Amino acid sequence: MNVQVVESVLKLNDDVANSNRQLLQQHGIFTIDLIGGPGCGKTLLIERTLAALRKSMRIAVVVGDLTTARDAERIAAFCTNVVQINTGKGCHLEAHQVRHALDKLDLTEIDLLIIENVGNLVCPVGFDLGQNAKVGMFATTEGPDKPAKYPQLVSAADLLLLNKMDLLHYVPFDLAQWHRDVARLNSHVTVVECSAYANDLAPWLSWLRKQVGTRKNGAVKRHELAS
Repeated sequence: MNVQVVESVLKLNDDVANSNRQLLQQHGIFTIDLIGGPGCGKTLLIERTLAALRKSMRIAVVVGDLTTARDAERIAAFCTNVVQINTGKGCHLEAHQVRHALDKLDLTEIDLLIIENVGNLVCPVGFDLGQNAKVGMFATTEGPDKPAKYPQLVSAADLLLLNKMDLLHYVPFDLAQWHRDVARLNSHVTVVECSAYANDLAPWLSWLRKQVGTRKNGAVKRHELAS
């Protein structure tokens, strides 16, 4: 019975996620689900990303947190399209919560949607939100063993960020071991080494520009075909 209940919950979530995906696709919005542990640098990454890209693309952010709106308040200094979701005791975002957040946004004015999931390396991985890409985020300060300890995130990710590279020489971090574990778990995943603090984000920003450009061009072509 418990297995059936879990399967039912996940199927309901997947149904809503597929609806989210169709809605976002109709508007040509590229959506990422950003997953990482507390303190890995997700919010600062988003702040730096907004500062770099807000003049060239229209960005919205959905922020998941247990109780506070502190991350959303930080992000609001760079972006007016911010929606806070408080999950209470929930350790992850679910598709229906994202759907409610989408209802608060003007989707015709968005090119890129960033969903900052609740700080957790386990629970968020199993819940589809309707995103185009799962982006996993690790940091050198967390230690090199995190990919091996949390393989589901690595296996599910379309892109992995290794943040806080500016601290590499100050912390005990085996970079080669980290890369070996990632390659063993997901040999096809794109890996970007970066530092949000040092604003060393060029490959990440280039990846976003490429993905958003492809998505918007596809939406234009679909619109032309339908006309």
